[in-house]
Amino acid sequence: MSLKFAVIGIDHRHAYGMTKHLIAAGADCVGWWTQGAPETEAGFVKRFPDLPKVADRRALLDRPDVALVVIAAIPRDRADLAIEAMRAGKDVMVDKPGCTTPEDLARIRAVQAETGRIWSIDFSERFEVPCVTMAEDLVQGGAIGRVVQTVGLGPHRLNRATRPGWFFDRDAYGGVLTDIASHQIDQFLHFTGSQDAEITHAAVENYAHPGDPGLQDFGEIALRSDKGRGYIRVDWFTPDALPNWGDGRLTILGTEGYIELRKYVDVAGRTGTDTLILVNGGRCEAIDARDAGLPYFARIIADVQDRTETAMTQAHCFKVMELALQAQAMAEGTA
Repeated sequence: MSLKFAVIGIDHRHAYGMTKHLIAAGADCVGWWTQGAPETEAGFVKRFPDLPKVADRRALLDRPDVALVVIAAIPRDRADLAIEAMRAGKDVMVDKPGCTTPEDLARIRAVQAETGRIWSIDFSERFEVPCVTMAEDLVQGGAIGRVVQTVGLGPHRLNRATRPGWFFDRDAYGGVLTDIASHQIDQFLHFTGSQDAEITHAAVENYAHPGDPGLQDFGEIALRSDKGRGYIRVDWFTPDALPNWGDGRLTILGTEGYIELRKYVDVAGRTGTDTLILVNGGRCEAIDARDAGLPYFARIIADVQDRTETAMTQAHCFKVMELALQAQAMAEGTA
């Protein structure tokens, strides 16, 4: 029997990918609910015209056959929705950031421990990018030796005219490091094999949008663990000439080589997404990694059914958000 899931909150476009990939992995979506009428609704309906919308989310939460709830609501609302779902006996897959305050993270931790449910964040810059899958295989196979550093770059296009009001509300989205940089923290911990890390530097700025004082258009983090060091830069400065929303990259430095991932575009001229560059003692090449697969979604389905942790450990998920929130507080001088 296929796993059944429901979608609660579609305010962020990541709801599209989360739903699509779960269905592609064999899960069955029974319906969806969202607060109000976000601009993302037309896109969701266009992509999933046969999925029924319900007027009350309790109609989905009270269904005994729904095992997993997908949440891509406004970030400040995600903690309450996840807690409600876990207390209804459902596992949760939430869009990043999983929450926006340390207090919300503490509440989620407590309810997860109380209920034993899964609280998983779909870090799409790892879990929805095939070249990251290939990089994992190469690193695990020893292709670049022991990983000692990651450099994660997360540029985004602002698309000012199409953004909803909450996008410019610091408390609604949680700050640029809580939001976007949680991706790169996840990748640092994952590729270095770190259980914990220390934020050694964090900064946020609004360099170019004085009319939107709640927007942080630039952020950076330096961090270290007992396994290595990392640098993260995120921003809202993608120029219009780039053919997609951002030139997201990850460089993984090992003791015997390095890997660079040009995830979404390669301005060097290679067509398509998911270019992986591998340089080590015997290879110096660019590899088309578009067919490397996205195992997270099949793994989270198996974890829900088998009560395992193959997609991502719960401890890792909590640690990523803990560090992102710490970095945000350090950058804003509230730590």
